[in-house]
Amino acid sequence: MTGDNDKRRQARSEFIYKRRTLAMIGLSVGVSTNTIGRWKRAALAAGDNWETARAAHMIAGEGLDAVITTVVEEFMIMAQSAIDDLKADGLKERADQLPIDKRIMMMTSLADAMTKMTASAGKLAPKISELGVAQDVIQRLMVFVRDNYPEHAQILLQISAPFSDHLVEAYA
Repeated sequence: MTGDNDKRRQARSEFIYKRRTLAMIGLSVGVSTNTIGRWKRAALAAGDNWETARAAHMIAGEGLDAVITTVVEEFMIMAQSAIDDLKADGLKERADQLPIDKRIMMMTSLADAMTKMTASAGKLAPKISELGVAQDVIQRLMVFVRDNYPEHAQILLQISAPFSDHLVEAYA
């Protein structure tokens, strides 16, 4: 039984501190993924929420901004994958495609989720949002100068690169 307790502690540690998946932990500890899941559920029933401990460790170790950045990056990767799947579906024979109303509903749902995700991230991590706005302003200024004052575009380009680095330092 002591061996199981040691494995359980190791599994909890790898889940919380190394952020490994249950499958990876199972391989490392030498038990099945189902066993790890059972230990995790039993711990939760006993008041030890591994998910909460993992999130708290991430926030304490990396800071909330880093956690939010990671979550937003992962979400955007998944969103891009969903968009790619929808594009691939559009290339299929018409009979094999999802109905157009279903595809539109999926795109609308994805757009809504992206809007909510970015709004939430901006509220939780205002520095990330501020940096995004600052970078957007610089980009808009460059387009404006290029279109309206092309003779000054080269100077602005020379200034904008180091200034962008300065913005990252100021807002990151």
